[in-house]
Amino acid sequence: MTPRLEGTVALVTGASSGIGEATAVALVAEGATVAVAARRRDRLEALAERIGDDSRVLVLETDVTDEGQVRAMVERTVAEYGRLDTLVNNAGVMLLGPIVDAPVEEWRRMVELNVLGLLYCTHAALPHLLRAAEDDPRRVADIVNVSSVAGRVARQNSGVYNATKFGVVAFSESLRQEVTKRHVRISIVEPGAVMTELVGHNRPEIREGMRATFGDMEMLQSEDIADAIVFAVTRPRHVAVNEVVVRPTEQER
Repeated sequence: MTPRLEGTVALVTGASSGIGEATAVALVAEGATVAVAARRRDRLEALAERIGDDSRVLVLETDVTDEGQVRAMVERTVAEYGRLDTLVNNAGVMLLGPIVDAPVEEWRRMVELNVLGLLYCTHAALPHLLRAAEDDPRRVADIVNVSSVAGRVARQNSGVYNATKFGVVAFSESLRQEVTKRHVRISIVEPGAVMTELVGHNRPEIREGMRATFGDMEMLQSEDIADAIVFAVTRPRHVAVNEVVVRPTEQER
């Protein structure tokens, strides 16, 4: 059977670890050619070696908070492969803690990466996605924005992270209404607790509180979220999966 994404090109941000890395592997398994982008080139090169087919993976060292680098990333992908069918906006950071006396630099980092970075990537990719949606082999294109359950319910000690992820959800729905009749599908994937590097970016006292919250819960793996992303982008042309919430079975909120 022909792989479902044969002849298509995907671009995955935040691909040096976690969900982005797992998603790149899963998309290649479905037949896509994949450009992988992140700041850590060594990790991207290790990923390309793991996939094992140089013709199917393009390594792009990119800081998505830099609009110029984002435009270069997209243009290099299209120059190399001739098209862009799928954008997975996965790059992000989660820095939790009280709002009172918070380090404002943490807020700035989240807004620049979770919101502005996603906007830059989307804006640069859209012209190419719109063209791909008019062309074979699938005549449909996809943007998948990796948000969070934090984009659905605000919680204490998560206020600015909540704000960034609520923003991703609002932006995604507005864009969906704008481009859906042109067969560019917009999907939001909202993970709950996933075993990734996100927790490690927090201050020690915050990490300790998170360990107490999640305790012995069996958390999701990156591959669980990659499965949801692949499900969304492999639907038939007339099917749009606009929102997927994936939590560990034991997670209540």
